[in-house]
Amino acid sequence: MTERFFSNPVLTKGADPWIIKHTDGTYYMTVTLGDRIALWHSKTMTGLGHDHPTTVWSPPAAGSYSHHLWAPELHWIGDRWYIYYTANDGGGDDTRRVCVLQLTGDDPMTGEWSFKGAINTEFPGLDGTVLPHQGNLYFFYSGYGHFPDYGSAIYAARMSDPWTLTGPNVLISAPTAPWEKQGGMAINEGPVFLRRNGRIFLVFSASATWADDYCLGMTTILDSEDLLDPKAWSKNNGPVFAKNPESGVYAPGHNSFTVSPDGSEDWLVYHAYSYSETEQARSEGTPRSTRMQKFGWKENGMPDFGAPLATGEPIPLPSGE
Repeated sequence: MTERFFSNPVLTKGADPWIIKHTDGTYYMTVTLGDRIALWHSKTMTGLGHDHPTTVWSPPAAGSYSHHLWAPELHWIGDRWYIYYTANDGGGDDTRRVCVLQLTGDDPMTGEWSFKGAINTEFPGLDGTVLPHQGNLYFFYSGYGHFPDYGSAIYAARMSDPWTLTGPNVLISAPTAPWEKQGGMAINEGPVFLRRNGRIFLVFSASATWADDYCLGMTTILDSEDLLDPKAWSKNNGPVFAKNPESGVYAPGHNSFTVSPDGSEDWLVYHAYSYSETEQARSEGTPRSTRMQKFGWKENGMPDFGAPLATGEPIPLPSGE
């Protein structure tokens, strides 16, 4: 049997990609579109790039959360669908919040989405995500502040329901190292999670998204520990996934994780540029593209993401396609 291939990017214009595989085997994808939220769906991972998106939410023309809709994430919590996304009134960082939509019905493509409100975070911020753990629901987001340089850091809090925080917002990871402060801004953003080998891996994006050195960092905790104890987290002292000039891929970051159709492979989904920030194509606004590649695990139980694969490089289809 002839092995089949695909190549990156799977979506030529797709920043902040989020792909989730539902319990029925359907894949859903969403990316930052700015003025609306849309979903792609397919029975295969690579099919997502060929599907036409369906707009599922458009905000009012004006209001506190009508502008700059960024980084949507689709989550199945309990027996309901939710979308978490960043929005503001068109102003600066201090007006930016993470908002929540709840679905009425079972089909996120056709059901009615209702606005539940902005999450009551202690700090203005972006890139909210949720993590069910030991009977509780936790919210992680990127909050603005000085650490001591101005930028964003990862905070966590317990949730009383999927749109309400209860208790303190705890600082989990701040951008203090040089590799987290490239491009003129100190940034930890886009938290996402992996679970494996008795550990929880929090993977985040570091440095300014417009810089070549935008990358993925990681901090880890044993799944038996208190997620709101900052001392229980162990942060890698450098990137775990970074630019690859040899393959012509720069600023890889803001990722999500999924698995192959047969569940045997782990896949990293991320956005990146095909050009260096010093090249004219970047200055003319060449978009970030959605890419994905398989990753493995080291003998010590840690993930091994490797390096970004080149644009157009043949990649074997995910197992089960």
